[in-house]
Amino acid sequence: MVMYDSKLESFKYPFGAVRAGTKLTFNIYISKEIFPESVSFIYRNDEKNESLYSYMQKTGEYDCFNIFSCVVNFTETGLFFYRFEFIEDNKIYYVGLKNGETQIGEWLDEWQLTVYDKSFKTPDWAKGAIMYQIFPDRFKKSTDFIPQDAKNERKIHKDWNELPDSVKTNEKYLANDFFMGNLKGIAEMLDYLKQLGVSIIYLNPVFESAEYHRYSTADYLKIDPFLGTNDDFEELCNLAQRNGIRIILDGVFSHTGADSLYFNKYSHYASIGAYNSRNSPFYSWYNFTDYPEKYESWWGFENLPNVNETNPEFLDFITGENGVLRYWLKLGASGWRLDVADELPDAFLDFLRKSVKSEKEDSLIIGEVWEDATNKFAYGKRRRYLLGAELDSVMNYPWRTAVLNFVNDKDALKFSKRIMTIAENYPEDALNVVMNSISTHDTLRAITFFGVTHEVREENTAEYKMTPDEYAQGKQKLLLATFLQFTLPGIACIYYGDEVGLDGFRDPFSRKTYPYGREDFEILDFYKKLALVRTKCRDDFVKPIKIITAKDGFCAFSRGKLLCAINLGTQVKTIDSENKKIIFAHKNVYEKDDKICLEPNSAVILAT
Repeated sequence: MVMYDSKLESFKYPFGAVRAGTKLTFNIYISKEIFPESVSFIYRNDEKNESLYSYMQKTGEYDCFNIFSCVVNFTETGLFFYRFEFIEDNKIYYVGLKNGETQIGEWLDEWQLTVYDKSFKTPDWAKGAIMYQIFPDRFKKSTDFIPQDAKNERKIHKDWNELPDSVKTNEKYLANDFFMGNLKGIAEMLDYLKQLGVSIIYLNPVFESAEYHRYSTADYLKIDPFLGTNDDFEELCNLAQRNGIRIILDGVFSHTGADSLYFNKYSHYASIGAYNSRNSPFYSWYNFTDYPEKYESWWGFENLPNVNETNPEFLDFITGENGVLRYWLKLGASGWRLDVADELPDAFLDFLRKSVKSEKEDSLIIGEVWEDATNKFAYGKRRRYLLGAELDSVMNYPWRTAVLNFVNDKDALKFSKRIMTIAENYPEDALNVVMNSISTHDTLRAITFFGVTHEVREENTAEYKMTPDEYAQGKQKLLLATFLQFTLPGIACIYYGDEVGLDGFRDPFSRKTYPYGREDFEILDFYKKLALVRTKCRDDFVKPIKIITAKDGFCAFSRGKLLCAINLGTQVKTIDSENKKIIFAHKNVYEKDDKICLEPNSAVILAT
């Protein structure tokens, strides 16, 4: 009886999130069998407890529907929710969403509209780029590097190919086992990364820390002695930039290490830490409940004491004119990925953005947010990450879920709705620099996710070996997921080793060493060919996505002058070949009778 689809410009124009001050046209189609006395568009700013009405006028007809329209100027920045109402025979009828479909009824969901700051802009160099995520201890060990002494106890693996320690392999697990990957090793691999089309390297934490993962920061102003020196970092940035590659750092600002310059629980540092004395200059950074043994810590881990991010001294130390953020940008970093961004207060993120953008206007700021970042509700309030004053973009975990599920369940319609919801909710500038990963240091490897479909008990994951059949299945699906990773909006982020078939269950086995001498070069060749197309056609890959079709396991979508299609169904799918040229094909793609044919489990990119 009613039709409205927020993803189609015939119903809402322009599509998606908009800048403050944008006039939007809304059209709702109402059956001619309904005789409304009035039709209204009702919207509300999420921060305000009031609804605003705009009356809609009949503007035309379509088939058996009357079209009612209104134009609304959204002048305020914020998250808005809207619905429609009409009155017939003195009764009010609500139009909203139920299970994602437009319905007439009560207690319905509303549509979302993101209105962001008109001056919001993200760096052009990052839009549509290829990123490579490196876990520094596990990527490359240069023999030209001699590590400095560490202040804390560390185990050094003798064999690069050993398994990482874990609670499953070591009863006294301390996460202090190191493989000695280092910054000079990364520098030695820059030519390799260039061949993958990489223009951004994202480094997991590199600052001094007692643990191999370095999420327990010991000194924000010093490279870990097992990785190199500050001079080594500056040299890496300079060398990378000469190769057309920028480096962004992992910023861990919600907590520090207990074994650190600031907390100093084990007295490994000459400083007077917060644990040592209430007179410590760092005491006010932390929250003690029973000094000194009981304190707030990240998710209860006593080696990770939480900080008060808005404490003036801490805030100045991190975001001030001579603070941590600017220090590393001056040394050559081009931006930051923020660990657990949803645990950082808005006020801290406000200051962080001003600091970073003041130092380097085109710096990139990406936050770790696992949900839709435009409507995330955390710590009792709606977050405003992407409204223009905080982040540039986020790690795109909802995208990851959509891609992995589609490759497994082959539901093209559900996949297209999930992807277009992200495209609709995110500002275009944020969407083009969203970080699209199919594996990360916090998830199991994609090839393992796809290949190992039966349950593996946690205590068995350390030594688990994929069977040849499991590996073959995982590999086939990994390539299909990677095709989507390289063709959908955002930054294609390769987690080191995915491109050569590195497997592994969750932390720490998703953090195994790069498998030198054991690479799957067929996978690597696939990545290189895709990267070449993405690099050559980068302008197209920052154009808006438009879904052409999505059904029966087949999804086709346009990116500028390109048409991308993937067939996960059981039947051959065809595309009209007129004025189209194949520039990338995976598996069985061929031309026949003026059609481009895709057999099951194949994919293609066409130039139109």
